[in-house]
Amino acid sequence: MAVQKINIEQFLELAKLYPVIDVRSPGEYAHAHVPGANSLPLFTDEERKIVGTAYKQESREQAIKLGLDFFGPKMRKMVEEAESTISSHKPVIKLESKDSRVILVYCWRGGMRSAAVSWLLDLYGFKVYTLVGGYKKFRNHVLDTFKLPFHLKVLGGYTGSGKTALLKSLKEKGEAVIDLEAIAGHKGSAFGNIGLPPQPGQEMFENLLSCELRDIGCQTNSQNPTTDIVQLATAIWLEDEAQRIGLVNIPNELWKNMRQSPVYFLDIPFEERLKQIVLEYGELDAEKLVDAIGRISEKLGHLNAKTAILALNEGKISESFAILLKYYDKFYFKSLHNRAGINSLLQTVDCKSVTPENANFLVSQTAPLPQKL
Repeated sequence: MAVQKINIEQFLELAKLYPVIDVRSPGEYAHAHVPGANSLPLFTDEERKIVGTAYKQESREQAIKLGLDFFGPKMRKMVEEAESTISSHKPVIKLESKDSRVILVYCWRGGMRSAAVSWLLDLYGFKVYTLVGGYKKFRNHVLDTFKLPFHLKVLGGYTGSGKTALLKSLKEKGEAVIDLEAIAGHKGSAFGNIGLPPQPGQEMFENLLSCELRDIGCQTNSQNPTTDIVQLATAIWLEDEAQRIGLVNIPNELWKNMRQSPVYFLDIPFEERLKQIVLEYGELDAEKLVDAIGRISEKLGHLNAKTAILALNEGKISESFAILLKYYDKFYFKSLHNRAGINSLLQTVDCKSVTPENANFLVSQTAPLPQKL
């Protein structure tokens, strides 16, 4: 067998079937990587620094010699880890019969690191594919994704409208859905990170978002699967968000598309939404809720913040949250209407209460999308 170099489109298609290993250093992988890839570093962070310094200050040959010193003792372990990765891999698409000896490899530029590991794995008997251009090429692919003219349906509504549950219900009905808050690991308010694990970094958020957009919103050219040309397959539902979700930002090109897309606004009574907010946030750690209120006290108004905190400390959760809900309603109203052509984009959907069943009514009320050129 011989190592086969493939382009990014082929690589990502095969990644649905076979395991991917990232042979960059642990620090590079931790910063961001191809979603689903396993870390199998050729060098530690310190070893990479030593080799890189030798390459810049001495010569390519000296850098390779140093690299071989680090690589040699690791060869057996790398083969065993690759075997373990293959045996535990669960493909996105299940094959009736699959070659259990296939593995995909990438490094930063598709250069010496992936070449070295691929040579070893090929020598051992694996069928190895490497990514031309490496992770850098993948990143270009990610950024290009956000420039595509996706058809979007933006789900709007004041805080407490149950939009996250509604997106899930829409997905169950066969609609294409992107849950931006789930990808960002944040619920999009001052209270959005309470009880959740740390958010991904900006680059990893973009990587995850790009892959989901491509998977559900694009079709590859069936006549030539190696090309980067795609067909926009369907309209995608996503929630009306501020551009910043916690610590990460929606990429500018996608954000512009969202702001120019139809908005389906759930008009739900205040008291119904307040009940929903109490259900969602009422059981969270009170101290963390108080801290979150403190962070927005200037925008909320110091008197309102003080009153909300006092009510929370006295166990009057509904009274506290009512103050916060009025603040977020004003904030969202301004954001909703601060876009060009809002009168032609906005469609109000009257709903009596907060329930996933609103999805039935929502789908029946949504107008066909205009064709984008």
